[in-house]
Amino acid sequence: MKKYLFSIILGIMSFICLMGYNIIGSTVLSDGTLSEPFFLIPIGLLLAAISIISAILIYIVPKFIKINN
Repeated sequence: MKKYLFSIILGIMSFICLMGYNIIGSTVLSDGTLSEPFFLIPIGLLLAAISIISAILIYIVPKFIKINN
């Protein structure tokens, strides 16, 4: 479990970003412009992708090392 700590932390950060976007929400200002924390969406998706890729690599790479040795 300790070897997956990096992936778990990134997954939690991704969840926080995506939930933060939903909690903050978007509003229309008095001058008619839309105010929303759009930056949280790509950051959350990027963190999720890195988390999934790192978890897969942490799982697969040691298996190839054992086969080659």
